[in-house]
Amino acid sequence: MAKRFFVDHDLSKRLERAEGCANAAFVEARKKLLPESGATWMEVGGTYVMFDAPEMPTTQTFGLGMFGALTAADLDRMEAFFFERGAAVNHEISPMADESVWPLIAERRYAPIEFTSLLFMELEAGRIPEDSRTGAVQVRVVHASERDMYGTTAMRGWASEHPEMEEMLKPMMEMIFHATGVTSFVAELDGKPIATGALNIQNGVALLAGASTIPEARRQGAQRALLAARLRYALDAGCELATMGALPGSASQRNAERAGFRIAYTRTKWCLRVNTVQ
Repeated sequence: MAKRFFVDHDLSKRLERAEGCANAAFVEARKKLLPESGATWMEVGGTYVMFDAPEMPTTQTFGLGMFGALTAADLDRMEAFFFERGAAVNHEISPMADESVWPLIAERRYAPIEFTSLLFMELEAGRIPEDSRTGAVQVRVVHASERDMYGTTAMRGWASEHPEMEEMLKPMMEMIFHATGVTSFVAELDGKPIATGALNIQNGVALLAGASTIPEARRQGAQRALLAARLRYALDAGCELATMGALPGSASQRNAERAGFRIAYTRTKWCLRVNTVQ
């Protein structure tokens, strides 16, 4: 039987560190492939502080206040890191962060800009959901030589709902195949790619991300099949936990809960822009 995890500070630390490591792997990949990009990261008091590009979602901190008290000096150092690179300061913060975080965030006039339901599942044989469809949708791991196909399929899915994100997401497609710990999956129908999903394994935790289905192939079970395949892969790789983020109350959250995920907590992203600093 799998270990039972309770929603507490220890679980939050593990989930937040896994996500921090996963994003650090993306930043390291960009730094290696495109040194002129200026991509870099550092650790301050246990918090991972990352710069990928000013507009990239990886340009933020991970684990703020989860590994010790936050000091004004630590926050000064983080803010300088982002401002010197022309980026806003973004902290995605667990509600279980140390109590020292909140007075500093309020004092410096950070604004909440985004909420994410962080979900998790204990992994064990017999609990992995199976695809209830006829098996017409087939899922497999994508080889690095197929990255153009993967990127095109993923972008078709995302751009149909978020066209404003297309230019921002394009460079991320290349990094997926160079970041340590990432495995990419494609769902196919009649031999044609219709959906994508990624799995990032860090310290025994499997992070699920990158879910995308092309518009004309939706509601055919592709994401259900991708979810099951990635969870089986993670279990075979020795992972104890799987985790994913979703917009609170969204279809993605409901689908994850149907598959056996539980909501750990709702995380808030706090932003400080250069022009708000007095």
